[in-house]
Amino acid sequence: MDNFLIIQDIVVILLVSLPIIFLFKKINLPSIIGFLIAGMIIGPFGFKLIKSVNQISVMAEIGVMLLMFTIGLEFSLSQLIRIKKFLLIAGGFQLVITIIISTIIFSALGIAFNQAIFFSLLVSLSSTAIVLKILSDKDELESPHGKISLGILIFQDLAIVPMFLLIPLLSGLGDLSAADAALKIFIAFGVLAGLLLLARFLMPLIVYQLANIRSREAFTIGVILLLLGTAYITHSFGLSFALGAFIAGLILSESDYNHQIVSDILPFRDSFNSIFFVSIGLLLNIQFVLENVLLISSLTLGILIVKMLVIVTIVYFMRYPLRIGILAGLSLAQIGEFSFVLAQAGLNFKLIADNYYNSFLASTIFSMILTPLLIKLSPFIAGKTSALEKDKKHNENYLENLHAHVIIAGFGLNGSNLARVLKETGIKYIVTELNPDTVKREKAKGEKIIYGDISKEEVLKAVKIDKASILVYAISDPAVTRLSLKLAKKLNPNIYTLVRTRYVNEVDELKKLGADDVIPEEFETALQIFRKVLERYHIPLNVIMKQTTILREESYSFLRKEGVDISSFTHLDEILAQGLTETYYVNNDNVHINKTLSEINLRARTEATIIAIVRDGKTISNPSAKEIIKETDTLVIYGTHLSVDQAIDLLDA
Repeated sequence: MDNFLIIQDIVVILLVSLPIIFLFKKINLPSIIGFLIAGMIIGPFGFKLIKSVNQISVMAEIGVMLLMFTIGLEFSLSQLIRIKKFLLIAGGFQLVITIIISTIIFSALGIAFNQAIFFSLLVSLSSTAIVLKILSDKDELESPHGKISLGILIFQDLAIVPMFLLIPLLSGLGDLSAADAALKIFIAFGVLAGLLLLARFLMPLIVYQLANIRSREAFTIGVILLLLGTAYITHSFGLSFALGAFIAGLILSESDYNHQIVSDILPFRDSFNSIFFVSIGLLLNIQFVLENVLLISSLTLGILIVKMLVIVTIVYFMRYPLRIGILAGLSLAQIGEFSFVLAQAGLNFKLIADNYYNSFLASTIFSMILTPLLIKLSPFIAGKTSALEKDKKHNENYLENLHAHVIIAGFGLNGSNLARVLKETGIKYIVTELNPDTVKREKAKGEKIIYGDISKEEVLKAVKIDKASILVYAISDPAVTRLSLKLAKKLNPNIYTLVRTRYVNEVDELKKLGADDVIPEEFETALQIFRKVLERYHIPLNVIMKQTTILREESYSFLRKEGVDISSFTHLDEILAQGLTETYYVNNDNVHINKTLSEINLRARTEATIIAIVRDGKTISNPSAKEIIKETDTLVIYGTHLSVDQAIDLLDA
């Protein structure tokens, strides 16, 4: 019977998960906190509903792999290359500085030097699973602090390999020399590079073959095999399962099948993720916490402060605003799940005693519990820092002559395209951008761009918000957009604001903050589908535009509300019954070339009529039955939708 305890444990976890998801959704808090607390309550140190965590840990590892795989699918290798600065500079400095500062603090507390270094390694890692899940749910992975966080987290995952190899050296019990450790690190990263190259060529071919089987079961099983297989290979060479899963997702993100893969994997990911977060809570010894409340509180607070200050400092010295540094710092201030694995290895080498281990576990879990709350509060905390930032002087000459201009927030794909069109039409504009490399590069090309955070009053004043006509938000940072929108309307109530957002359900909130128009990407995709379908039925363009206008005037309510009265739509069945005019171009291989209209007999066979022929730039109106069709003629056909379709089919032969 003991062999099936894992089923019982999963039933308990899922039984607890459902009410937690419902409750925390009601109180508008991330369910992650609830899962962690639930783990404490039902675990071996709580009500003992779950007595062993070993088998659950395996399920939890699968949850982390699925999470990293789907995160990889949302990115691409080219996007990862674009954040290499964050990965190498922010990630490298964060790890090194955190380890140095933590080692000094632990040594000052009387801990042996080798143990102080080991504890610092544990503290330096952040939770990839928690941070990426929250940022992904908030759609902030593409925001500046999202990219910085991702870069730092990936660097930390890569650093796991040398950290594991350092453990025997720190303990003095292992036989591994420094040269052997360096060789193992070189081999591990060589394998990683080789795997990336091999997977880039093989995976798309394999997925194509899976899709070609035309079986959903085969496709799903094949994708899971690729995911777990890649994760296992990386683990075999000393890297983490999660990193291998991320690589698999990264490669498949550039395939034509990534959307289907996401839809197949998401249900598994969300289920296993709840198991992962509950499994962390299972480890906490509540009795130990109650006996050492002051120690654990101090340790948790100290870790959060040190890690946040290190990241804020690094981001600020990378010339990003203090606000971005605080958002990234609060996101990454916790200790990560891979620290648990590292701590277990430290126990085996006697680098961490039982009392220290329990203190570490408690501090880690409480730092994780606090993370969703800190991330939720981070926009408010970061917003209060504007007074601490020094005013930046903007001496660009083109700022002096701005009047009735357009302000573009963000110079990504949308922002750059808008800037190009405005430049060609001679409309004055100014761009604000938070990526210093982009500002430097575009300014060298003569672009009217300044470095600045659009949510700051000083920056809005610098771009002459009081004299501007239009403010366009082309950024992927919802929190910044909301802060800036509110401030912009305060400084210039008459300015027209156009906001880009991802989801339709964000429209109402942005409208309340003062947005004049909101363009949700979700809706525009639906609108393009709507338009293409009507075009295929030859609905006249003016009718299509009318339907589009109705939708936009109703602020997308037709897509957001149930039971909407659609009587305001023009009846499409009536339109289909009416006549329309269509043109048909006669290619040089058309079988009807040199035939007369009477020979084709189009009217009798389809009830459509050729009312004109355009030939060599001249129009032949009401052509006779003896008129011969020639190569490159354009035939003007009139009839009902059905008859015109049949006429075109006949002419195509």
